[in-house]
Amino acid sequence: MNAPAPAHPHPATVRIFIALAPPDDAKEELAQALQPAYDAYPRMRWNRIEDWHITLAFLGELPVTAVPLLRPPLADLAARRRPLDLALSGGGHFDERVLWTGIDGDLEGLHLLAAEVRALVKECGVSFPERPLRPHLTLARARRNQPAYAVEAAAGLTAFTGRRWQAERLHLVGSNIGRGPGPIHYRDIEAWDFG
Repeated sequence: MNAPAPAHPHPATVRIFIALAPPDDAKEELAQALQPAYDAYPRMRWNRIEDWHITLAFLGELPVTAVPLLRPPLADLAARRRPLDLALSGGGHFDERVLWTGIDGDLEGLHLLAAEVRALVKECGVSFPERPLRPHLTLARARRNQPAYAVEAAAGLTAFTGRRWQAERLHLVGSNIGRGPGPIHYRDIEAWDFG
Protein backbone atom coordinates (compact mmCIF):
# COMPACT_ATOMS: atom_id res chain seq x y z
CA MET A 1 0.00 0.00 0.00
CA ASN A 2 1.33 3.44 -0.97
CA ALA A 3 1.88 6.08 1.71
CA PRO A 4 -0.23 9.22 1.25
CA ALA A 5 1.50 12.20 -0.34
CA PRO A 6 2.45 14.99 2.06
CA ALA A 7 -0.18 17.72 2.33
CA HIS A 8 2.24 20.49 1.27
CA PRO A 9 5.14 19.02 -0.69
CA HIS A 10 8.14 21.30 -1.06
CA PRO A 11 8.47 22.46 -4.66
CA ALA A 12 11.66 21.48 -6.49
CA THR A 13 11.79 24.89 -8.15
CA VAL A 14 11.18 28.47 -7.11
CA ARG A 15 10.43 31.53 -9.24
CA ILE A 16 12.78 34.27 -8.09
CA PHE A 17 14.07 37.74 -8.80
CA ILE A 18 16.42 40.27 -7.20
CA ALA A 19 14.93 43.65 -6.40
CA LEU A 20 14.78 46.87 -4.41
CA ALA A 21 11.70 47.87 -2.41
CA PRO A 22 10.52 51.41 -1.65
CA PRO A 23 9.89 52.23 2.02
CA ASP A 24 6.32 52.12 3.32
CA ASP A 25 5.80 55.89 3.37
CA ALA A 26 6.83 56.22 -0.30
CA LYS A 27 4.44 53.40 -1.20
CA GLU A 28 1.61 55.01 0.80
CA GLU A 29 2.22 58.33 -0.98
CA LEU A 30 1.83 56.56 -4.34
CA ALA A 31 -1.23 54.63 -3.13
CA GLN A 32 -2.91 57.96 -2.29
CA ALA A 33 -2.16 59.23 -5.81
CA LEU A 34 -3.64 55.99 -7.18
CA GLN A 35 -6.94 56.31 -5.26
CA PRO A 36 -8.85 57.78 -8.25
CA ALA A 37 -7.63 54.86 -10.42
CA TYR A 38 -8.53 52.31 -7.72
CA ASP A 39 -12.04 53.79 -7.68
CA ALA A 40 -12.38 54.08 -11.48
CA TYR A 41 -10.88 50.68 -12.41
CA PRO A 42 -11.73 48.18 -9.65
CA ARG A 43 -11.62 45.27 -12.13
CA MET A 44 -7.94 45.72 -12.91
CA ARG A 45 -5.69 43.19 -11.17
CA TRP A 46 -3.98 45.51 -8.69
CA ASN A 47 -0.71 44.37 -7.11
CA ARG A 48 -0.70 44.42 -3.33
CA ILE A 49 1.17 47.45 -1.97
CA GLU A 50 3.38 45.17 0.15
CA ASP A 51 4.51 43.45 -3.07
CA TRP A 52 5.65 46.60 -4.89
CA HIS A 53 9.29 46.31 -5.95
CA ILE A 54 11.85 47.42 -8.55
CA THR A 55 13.26 44.36 -10.33
CA LEU A 56 17.01 44.38 -10.95
CA ALA A 57 17.24 40.83 -12.35
CA PHE A 58 14.40 38.42 -13.08
CA LEU A 59 15.81 34.90 -12.78
CA GLY A 60 12.64 32.94 -13.50
CA GLU A 61 11.99 29.38 -12.37
CA LEU A 62 15.11 27.90 -10.79
CA PRO A 63 15.88 24.73 -8.83
CA VAL A 64 15.66 25.46 -5.11
CA THR A 65 19.29 24.32 -4.91
CA ALA A 66 20.32 27.52 -6.76
CA VAL A 67 19.19 29.75 -3.88
CA PRO A 68 22.03 28.82 -1.44
CA LEU A 69 24.56 29.53 -4.21
CA LEU A 70 23.27 33.10 -4.56
CA ARG A 71 23.08 34.07 -0.89
CA PRO A 72 26.78 34.67 0.02
CA PRO A 73 27.73 36.64 -3.12
CA LEU A 74 24.57 38.78 -2.92
CA ALA A 75 25.31 39.52 0.75
CA ASP A 76 28.88 40.53 -0.18
CA LEU A 77 27.65 42.75 -3.01
CA ALA A 78 25.16 44.51 -0.75
CA ALA A 79 27.82 45.06 1.91
CA ARG A 80 30.02 46.86 -0.66
CA ARG A 81 27.26 49.15 -1.97
CA ARG A 82 25.96 52.46 -0.69
CA PRO A 83 22.20 53.13 -0.55
CA LEU A 84 20.67 54.62 -3.71
CA ASP A 85 18.71 57.89 -3.69
CA LEU A 86 15.51 57.18 -5.65
CA ALA A 87 11.92 58.39 -6.09
CA LEU A 88 8.73 57.08 -7.68
CA SER A 89 7.61 59.29 -10.53
CA GLY A 90 5.00 59.48 -13.28
CA GLY A 91 3.25 56.56 -14.89
CA GLY A 92 2.99 54.56 -18.04
CA HIS A 93 1.95 51.23 -19.48
CA PHE A 94 3.45 48.27 -21.30
CA ASP A 95 1.40 46.89 -24.22
CA GLU A 96 -1.62 48.91 -23.04
CA ARG A 97 -2.19 46.33 -20.29
CA VAL A 98 0.46 46.70 -17.58
CA LEU A 99 0.32 49.86 -15.47
CA TRP A 100 3.56 51.10 -13.89
CA THR A 101 5.15 54.07 -12.19
CA GLY A 102 8.64 55.18 -13.13
CA ILE A 103 11.80 55.58 -11.10
CA ASP A 104 13.71 58.85 -10.72
CA GLY A 105 16.91 59.76 -8.87
CA ASP A 106 20.25 57.98 -9.13
CA LEU A 107 19.44 56.05 -12.29
CA GLU A 108 23.11 55.65 -13.16
CA GLY A 109 23.69 53.97 -9.80
CA LEU A 110 20.57 51.83 -10.32
CA HIS A 111 21.78 50.61 -13.74
CA LEU A 112 25.25 49.91 -12.31
CA LEU A 113 23.78 47.91 -9.42
CA ALA A 114 21.60 45.90 -11.82
CA ALA A 115 24.62 45.15 -14.03
CA GLU A 116 26.63 43.99 -11.00
CA VAL A 117 23.76 41.81 -9.76
CA ARG A 118 23.33 40.20 -13.19
CA ALA A 119 27.07 39.58 -13.59
CA LEU A 120 27.20 38.00 -10.12
CA VAL A 121 24.27 35.67 -10.90
CA LYS A 122 26.04 34.50 -14.08
CA GLU A 123 29.27 33.95 -12.11
CA CYS A 124 27.25 31.64 -9.83
CA GLY A 125 26.41 29.55 -12.91
CA VAL A 126 22.75 30.56 -12.96
CA SER A 127 21.35 31.34 -16.40
CA PHE A 128 18.35 33.61 -16.73
CA PRO A 129 16.46 35.51 -19.44
CA GLU A 130 18.39 38.65 -20.43
CA ARG A 131 16.11 41.67 -20.56
CA PRO A 132 17.16 45.31 -20.68
CA LEU A 133 16.59 47.18 -17.41
CA ARG A 134 13.61 49.52 -17.66
CA PRO A 135 13.38 50.93 -14.11
CA HIS A 136 9.75 50.81 -13.02
CA LEU A 137 7.38 49.49 -10.40
CA THR A 138 4.45 47.41 -11.71
CA LEU A 139 1.12 48.46 -10.20
CA ALA A 140 -1.63 46.54 -12.02
CA ARG A 141 -2.64 44.53 -15.06
CA ALA A 142 -5.74 45.16 -17.13
CA ARG A 143 -7.77 42.17 -18.22
CA ARG A 144 -7.48 41.29 -21.91
CA ASN A 145 -10.91 42.70 -22.72
CA GLN A 146 -10.19 46.01 -20.91
CA PRO A 147 -6.82 47.26 -22.25
CA ALA A 148 -7.84 50.92 -22.16
CA TYR A 149 -7.94 50.82 -18.36
CA ALA A 150 -4.14 50.72 -17.99
CA VAL A 151 -3.72 53.51 -20.54
CA GLU A 152 -6.28 55.71 -18.78
CA ALA A 153 -4.88 54.96 -15.32
CA ALA A 154 -1.35 55.80 -16.55
CA ALA A 155 -2.59 59.19 -17.78
CA GLY A 156 -3.76 59.93 -14.23
CA LEU A 157 -0.22 59.36 -12.90
CA THR A 158 1.61 61.60 -15.38
CA ALA A 159 2.06 64.45 -12.89
CA PHE A 160 2.91 62.24 -9.90
CA THR A 161 6.27 63.00 -8.30
CA GLY A 162 7.01 61.12 -5.10
CA ARG A 163 9.40 62.13 -2.38
CA ARG A 164 13.05 61.02 -2.44
CA TRP A 165 13.97 57.92 -0.44
CA GLN A 166 16.95 55.66 0.02
CA ALA A 167 17.02 52.09 -1.27
CA GLU A 168 18.92 50.50 1.62
CA ARG A 169 18.44 46.75 1.08
CA LEU A 170 18.90 44.19 -1.67
CA HIS A 171 16.08 41.63 -1.78
CA LEU A 172 16.05 38.06 -3.08
CA VAL A 173 12.34 37.48 -3.70
CA GLY A 174 10.25 34.40 -4.45
CA SER A 175 6.81 34.39 -6.04
CA ASN A 176 3.90 31.97 -6.20
CA ILE A 177 3.12 32.86 -9.83
CA GLY A 178 2.06 29.80 -11.78
CA ARG A 179 1.31 27.86 -8.59
CA GLY A 180 -2.45 27.82 -8.83
CA PRO A 181 -5.28 30.33 -9.02
CA GLY A 182 -5.46 33.54 -7.09
CA PRO A 183 -3.38 36.70 -6.89
CA ILE A 184 0.40 36.75 -7.24
CA HIS A 185 2.19 37.04 -3.89
CA TYR A 186 5.85 37.72 -3.27
CA ARG A 187 7.98 36.89 -0.23
CA ASP A 188 11.50 37.82 0.71
CA ILE A 189 13.70 34.75 0.68
CA GLU A 190 16.40 36.98 2.18
CA ALA A 191 17.38 40.66 2.18
CA TRP A 192 20.70 42.35 2.89
CA ASP A 193 21.47 45.88 4.04
CA PHE A 194 23.70 47.99 1.85
CA GLY A 195 27.11 48.80 3.37
